[in-house]
Amino acid sequence: MANISSDFLGIKSPNPYWLASAPPTDKKINVLRAFEAGWGGVVWKTLGSQVKNVSSRYSAVNYNGTRVMGFNNIELISDRPLDINLKEIAECIKLFPDRAMVVSLMADNTKEKWHELISQVEDTGAHGLELNFGCPHGMTERGMGASVGQDPEIARMVVEWVMEKANIPVITKLTPNVHSVVPAGKAVVEAGTNGLSLINTIQSVTGIDLDTLVPNPYVAGKSVFGGYCGPAVKPIALKFLTTISQDPITSRVPVSGIGGISTWKDAVEFMLLGASNVQVCTAAMKHGFRIIEDLCDGLNNWMDEKGFASLEDFIGKSVPAITHWEDLDINYHHIARINQEKCIHCGLCFIACEDTSHQSISLTYGNPYNTYAIKEEECVGCNLCELICPVENCITMVESRKGDEYINWKEFQRRGIPLNDH
Repeated sequence: MANISSDFLGIKSPNPYWLASAPPTDKKINVLRAFEAGWGGVVWKTLGSQVKNVSSRYSAVNYNGTRVMGFNNIELISDRPLDINLKEIAECIKLFPDRAMVVSLMADNTKEKWHELISQVEDTGAHGLELNFGCPHGMTERGMGASVGQDPEIARMVVEWVMEKANIPVITKLTPNVHSVVPAGKAVVEAGTNGLSLINTIQSVTGIDLDTLVPNPYVAGKSVFGGYCGPAVKPIALKFLTTISQDPITSRVPVSGIGGISTWKDAVEFMLLGASNVQVCTAAMKHGFRIIEDLCDGLNNWMDEKGFASLEDFIGKSVPAITHWEDLDINYHHIARINQEKCIHCGLCFIACEDTSHQSISLTYGNPYNTYAIKEEECVGCNLCELICPVENCITMVESRKGDEYINWKEFQRRGIPLNDH
């Protein structure tokens, strides 16, 4: 079988799946249950100044019968005493020395506080540190969390403080609450961080209770912006990850990918776009720690099928495929085809195309059912009909090039080709 063991900055784990810094990694009992189930590592819930959390703390977005498509929290860093956390971290490492133990930190914004906290964590035997530069709620009023990650120069300064003291690998966790993660990523890489992790949660309002008229989560008639995560944020996370993988400075260091990872397929997509390992939170909170079995089995089977012997064989392989719009091949074209044997005659493709797209599907009334066909001369290959069709592989896209040569938009303009002639 393929070897799915991971080596991230010298931090070894039997698989690339770590639990992200969150409620599942807040105490010894949770972490030991995770390790017993088979998780490769954890990032211990963020340690820092003593805080007090509120109730309630979570809300969710449900969609089309799926519970917790998106998850929102207003929970702060660990509210347990620091000495208890440190004691339990050391105990977990002793019991499971083969698992990765990384500890998330958010110290008060002074060099001395960072140095003090780093020393205390290193004394536990932890394998690495993750700097929380992304929490979008709570600690920002203290100049912490997202306030650090949103300002590249502040982020650079804090990482420089940390690197003066740290003797174990440092991973900097970036906030997505910015136009681009690259400026902050560049700053912390230049400051010496050993690795990056992304994304942290996205500032959000998940909905409003239409009886109380108060947004969720409800705290005595009030609410606040929370941190959004879960399957809904995966496309955003993949975009930010790709920009880090494509930049010549940020791509120097390994990345731990985070954001909506629920299945082994999600994990593979993150690694194909440059992540060296992945962190999971919402899926574990929804389904429990035993999902690690499917995550590992699916990854193993896929790697065997593709002939990949190790994770390094495919990490980053999809990055070159993402280019700029103006470099795409204008002569590439495809059209839709409907498999009449699979068609259930629901008409969804016709309605969508007729009302909102290119009027490229014909309708023939019949008894007992209507039939639908593609008007090939009208079809622009937009994929809408394929995407909404409820039957797998009933509608497929078939290549139908406009010309043999590759020509992009820049070349198209340079030659002065009239748009109507193409």
